Amino acid sequence: MGKAKKTRKYAVMKRMISLRDTRIKEKDRAKVQKKVTKDPSALKVNEAVKYPSCLFFQYNTQLGPPYYILVDTNFINFSIKSKLDMVPSMMDCLYAKCVPCITDCVMAEIEKLGRKYRVALRIAKDPRFERLPCTHKGTYADDCLVQRVTQHKCYIVATVDRDLKRRIRKIPGVPIMYISNYRYNIERMPDDYGAPRF
Repeated sequence: MGKAKKTRKYAVMKRMISLRDTRIKEKDRAKVQKKVTKDPSALKVNEAVKYPSCLFFQYNTQLGPPYYILVDTNFINFSIKSKLDMVPSMMDCLYAKCVPCITDCVMAEIEKLGRKYRVALRIAKDPRFERLPCTHKGTYADDCLVQRVTQHKCYIVATVDRDLKRRIRKIPGVPIMYISNYRYNIERMPDDYGAPRF
């Protein structure tokens, strides 16, 4: 007869000595925390959230033609799939001059995708696209776009990514451009700027 296998006992922790145990020396013991009582006569300081001066209720006063549109990687890919020429399609959507902007992080992301996305890379290197340099570390494009939009409210973000859309919706005064029914649509654009309503 063979040996019976020993089964391992799972979720068994080694017993540890409590830091308040009598066997532990005085210097190694856990310090008893003293409760700090708040002075009722002290002044209460509340930090007010700073809102940019360009926002007037729901309207962003920095938005206006020519529109600067931050383009995401997947927006370029979906534009190619739906056979849309980017700059004319943007102008058809907004009825004004549009300047597509592409950050270094988005460009690096397209370059990383390889030969399969060489058409997207060629479109991104178009001279009509304005290149925006990035100063931060790393090449995660979503964080880069969110950070840029929170600092400067003069951009429209063009993306198809649901997570990025969700993050941008939390930032007030930033419109989102997306693709639906083989055409560009705009979301959260003020009525004053002549954005089409579908």
